[in-house]
Amino acid sequence: MEQTPDTSSAAQQNTEKHDLPQALGEREALAAKYAECEQQVAQLKDQLLRKAAEFDNYKRRTENDFLSFAKYAGESIIVQLLPVLDDLHRSLKTGQAAVGDDPFYKGVDMIAAKFFKVLQSQGLVALECMGKEFSVDFHDALLQVPRSDVPAHTIIEEVEKGYQLHEKVIRHAKVIVSAEMPKVTDQPTASEVD
Repeated sequence: MEQTPDTSSAAQQNTEKHDLPQALGEREALAAKYAECEQQVAQLKDQLLRKAAEFDNYKRRTENDFLSFAKYAGESIIVQLLPVLDDLHRSLKTGQAAVGDDPFYKGVDMIAAKFFKVLQSQGLVALECMGKEFSVDFHDALLQVPRSDVPAHTIIEEVEKGYQLHEKVIRHAKVIVSAEMPKVTDQPTASEVD
């Protein structure tokens, strides 16, 4: 039996109407899948940016650690050599008054100067303290002496030299600091009245 074009187109329209909801459902599923993929891409991009930033921070931190390690690598040996330098300076100070123009004294003085230059080439700097205001960052106060001729908290004597390696204090200076003069009252105390 032959179908007429009318019935054939009616059957085709009927199947298209039936396939239309199925096509719309597939389209919505694809749109949902696409949105999910876009969300995943955004998350992965965010993770990638965070990991890249973390790596840059890690790289910078390790470079700074390495530079700091290299800068202060000699600190341990320099700290151990400071007492030797102190002994040289003490012996020179004592010998200067007793010896005068002795060539042996001059030779030891030259050795001490050369030794200090070697330490300076490694970044060692002697802290200058005399006449400066006391600072806990650079000084250790051994004693406070009341003085009226200098302001309070001024360093009046350096007992042991302090040193700095680059920007780091490796030994605080041991100093004597001025204090305010005690106030004298003119009123008699209770024991003086009786």
